[in-house]
Amino acid sequence: MTTPGRSSRDRPRGRATLRDVAKLAGVSISVVSRELNGDPVLRARDETRQRIQDAAKVLGYTPSHAARSLRLARAFAIGLLLPEVTNPIYDLLIRGIEDVADKLGYQVLLGRTERLQPEGDFLRRLVGEGRVDGFLVQRRDETDVHEFAHLIEGGAPVVVLNSRGSRRGSAVLDDAAGARLATEHLLELGHRDIALIGGDVQSHTGRARERGYLEAIKAAGMRRRSAWILHSGYSTEAGERAIRELSLAGGRRPTAVVVANVTAALGVLRGAREIGLAVPQQLSVVAIHDSWIADYAWPSLTTVRMPLYELGQEAVRLLHLRLMGERAMDVTVDQPAPVVVSRSSTAPPPRRVTRPRGAGPAGYANGNLAGRAEPQT
Repeated sequence: MTTPGRSSRDRPRGRATLRDVAKLAGVSISVVSRELNGDPVLRARDETRQRIQDAAKVLGYTPSHAARSLRLARAFAIGLLLPEVTNPIYDLLIRGIEDVADKLGYQVLLGRTERLQPEGDFLRRLVGEGRVDGFLVQRRDETDVHEFAHLIEGGAPVVVLNSRGSRRGSAVLDDAAGARLATEHLLELGHRDIALIGGDVQSHTGRARERGYLEAIKAAGMRRRSAWILHSGYSTEAGERAIRELSLAGGRRPTAVVVANVTAALGVLRGAREIGLAVPQQLSVVAIHDSWIADYAWPSLTTVRMPLYELGQEAVRLLHLRLMGERAMDVTVDQPAPVVVSRSSTAPPPRRVTRPRGAGPAGYANGNLAGRAEPQT
């Protein structure tokens, strides 16, 4: 392949145009326009595409956003609505969204899902005003599934993140595989008493992670313990409440927990410290999703890394196809496959403790283990 030359004779005076790029690349203006605007149905050889990209780079061509918007009656902007814009879990997701949006010529406008109100027309209004072309939206835990479906009804193109059932198009992860892998990691360490501090029971992710956890438990020949399956939510407060609930329950206590996400797992670690439960010596903790914050937890959190970056990329592609007139699609992003990132919060199980008569909740007395130790089976 021949790369366009950098001779000054090839460079037009002033701002480069599509005509200049087409002339240097040796193709039509329409082909250049479709390639640089990310037309998904353009059929062109890889060599032709590369010539166009090289020519645009040599000429320093940058599309005129205003002219493009006027010509196509589109804003070339995507609204991204998330429950918590500062949540570190969303870092990779946002990066994936921005990287593909930039390649396709879209700007990304970030906002909070709470802007969606039952009697409002937030999505339809912004599209009608020409400010955005469509939305990527993730449901808040506090919003009922059916209410959420009503909120995103209307003419605005929408792709839903991490949820199914809206009939608007969606992109989700293989959450069952992630929870199954987290549980298998604990089983491989020797744990047999494993609890689940799960997410919202009515959410797609919460149900999928519970399914993956139960599949791993069943495959190991262990029985389900309903008291050890908590639908607590995804916040730090939810994680802290859940570990207190497990520690205060009578009878046998778990030696390990699978937690819905890193944020909730931070609450589990804090709650464990406050009740005198040592991690990982007395309790192993593994969280779904990986984030930079897992390295800075104390102890550092073992996690299951999920393809959040790729989820963001695929969501933008789905929305772009919708804007090009394609039908809504539901996609599961399962590559790259989930992987365990082993850190300091998991270890082999402790020796089992049997509570003597009069001992505190879950075998504790004054914050310390009390009772007779027996070999863990």
